[in-house]
Amino acid sequence: MLPEPRAAAAACGEMAGLRQSLRELYEGSSDRAHRFRYGLLAFDFATLLFIIVSSFLPRPPLIEGIDVLIGVAVAADFVSRLAICPRPVREFVRPTTWADVAAIASFLAPIVGEGAGFLRILRTLRLLRTYQLLDRLRADLPFFRRNEEVIIAVVNLAVFIFIMTSLVYATQHGSNPNIGNYVDALYFTVTSLTTTGYGDVTLQGTGGRLISVVVMICGVTLFLRLAQVLFRPYKVRFPCPACGLQRHEPDAVHCKACGTLLNIPDEGAD
Repeated sequence: MLPEPRAAAAACGEMAGLRQSLRELYEGSSDRAHRFRYGLLAFDFATLLFIIVSSFLPRPPLIEGIDVLIGVAVAADFVSRLAICPRPVREFVRPTTWADVAAIASFLAPIVGEGAGFLRILRTLRLLRTYQLLDRLRADLPFFRRNEEVIIAVVNLAVFIFIMTSLVYATQHGSNPNIGNYVDALYFTVTSLTTTGYGDVTLQGTGGRLISVVVMICGVTLFLRLAQVLFRPYKVRFPCPACGLQRHEPDAVHCKACGTLLNIPDEGAD
């Protein structure tokens, strides 16, 4: 049996090694790290699909068991990310951190936190915005590289729609007869977001009216952003080495801002 100081040193060494392994997975540039982050992204989307599908189903023990398994996985991911943070306490000033906490509470204790699991999508948005994953998507997928801004705008709009749909469902389900499942909540969200407002489904109370205002104001903004990137002339993303201008015409030879000679990579003819 090791003396106490040596045992403590060995335990510290094991913890340091574990943190290094986690840091390599979450922040590294190896193929293994990229596969791991793709796996996290797939897990997030599978979780969201489960949340939507389970809203149409009763709550048998099987569904509750899957809730707990997802909660354990989300909690493990959450603890792992805190372990590699240089200042873990600062993470708790981020809204996405509290979203994860709410999601974990919802999955592990559905009665206490029922409906908060939808906040897990904020983790998906944060994952999509990390430099490592975006860089890998640009390298692996030519389609993503050519249409990055459009895809990001679509993702932002989809995340907003899902968040607001889930918020409507979580706050109105059980008290509003017009909101029986996610489809009803989605229908209200889309009609409000597009300012169509048929009026056959309305939210009750002051909180419901405030949610409607947020849907209309933020939704129109995101729609305009999507329209802007869809109809803006196509340009490639390539930082000018002199002035840093990011977007240029596909056949540009010189930077239009400073005149520096560019060397934009060409994928060649299809």
